[in-house]
Amino acid sequence: MMLKAVILIGGPQKGTRFRPLSFEVPKPLFPVAGVPMLQHHIEACAKVPGMKEILLLGFYQPNEELNRFLMTVQQELKVSVRYLQEFAALGTAGGIYHFRDQILSGGPSAFFLMNADVCSAFPLLEMLRFHGNHGDAHCGVLLGTTANRTQSLNYGCIVENQQTNEVLHFVEKPSTFVSDIINCGIYLFTPEIFGHIGAVFQRNQQDRLQEEQPQGRQRAEVIHLEQDIFTELAGQQRLRVYKTQHFWSQIKSAGSAIYASRLYLDQYKHTHPERLASSAEGGPKIIGSVYIHPTANIDPTAVLGPNVSIGKGVCIGAGVRVRESIVLHGATLQDHSCVLNSIVGWDSTVGKWARVEGTPSDPNPNDPYAKIDSETLFRDGGLTPSITILGCNVNIPSEVIIRNSIVLPHKDLNRSFKNQIIL
Repeated sequence: MMLKAVILIGGPQKGTRFRPLSFEVPKPLFPVAGVPMLQHHIEACAKVPGMKEILLLGFYQPNEELNRFLMTVQQELKVSVRYLQEFAALGTAGGIYHFRDQILSGGPSAFFLMNADVCSAFPLLEMLRFHGNHGDAHCGVLLGTTANRTQSLNYGCIVENQQTNEVLHFVEKPSTFVSDIINCGIYLFTPEIFGHIGAVFQRNQQDRLQEEQPQGRQRAEVIHLEQDIFTELAGQQRLRVYKTQHFWSQIKSAGSAIYASRLYLDQYKHTHPERLASSAEGGPKIIGSVYIHPTANIDPTAVLGPNVSIGKGVCIGAGVRVRESIVLHGATLQDHSCVLNSIVGWDSTVGKWARVEGTPSDPNPNDPYAKIDSETLFRDGGLTPSITILGCNVNIPSEVIIRNSIVLPHKDLNRSFKNQIIL
């Protein structure tokens, strides 16, 4: 059985909620649990037997960073990974329809499609098995998970036939409760899906021809899988939903990257134990799951964890405490500084005895189905307390406190701040 995978990576005008971190690196390459966000998807795809190639689809200009990532990941995983650039944002279905010949070349019997901004255990083999067990009657399997009632409204909601798992009804971000099964943005399709997208494309073109003054903005090629395809195919016995019990989360804001990092670090215990640090004689004290890049230089009196990832060439001084944070490459944490629930940007410096801390935006731990809220930046006229983010090349002087703030790149601060965006 020959398979392919397509990963939708978006483009530069997407990922705005991810600023200031997406200024330096395309959001899909932002490191989560020590490796670029996309690498988790690609590693999962590479484990599937018969995976012929992985295609990345987006509208980033090909850049040095992306090319280097493609080279490295192909060498490490011994699988073909190519980037296909869309000429404009075509929507989730428009993009794959535009490149349908590339996806179908070589005759794959099915292909996975996934969004880059999800963090998941990627139960791709289970989806394949489920697809096989249900015969050829359907053209797509959606991965679903259970959310709580209020949060389900922020996602695509799926009503299923509980006997056959057929998708009876699909509503993208409904205004009232529809179902607690939500769409994870990970799919398995047979080539037949292109027929359905093609029909929508033809219809869009007919509609445009009939318009008196064509609205130039909405091109016929812009097609959304969720609103245009799933809504229509639901109830026609063409789609099924496979519900996963494994972890799943969206990575929309920088705050959710820390939560995603925790989920992946915990998964490493089973999938990549070699990526996790442990307390050793003469090394720093490690609590829980921690990733440390081999080039990082860490004083043995430092204490790290749980849920910490330390990037390339990071320097950590004596007595430093880091918890629930991501420290990006080239950053320096000077002696006795303390970093909690924060992201420290590339080449930034935190001075001696300084304290950088945020407020975690974790899902409610008492609700097994709670998801992370894609929080709004402002609430009631003030900045919502959230993860503290230092952009690249920020200098925090000694003995100050930065709390619940976002600091844009290349700033030298000279005092303490809280609940502010420092422009």
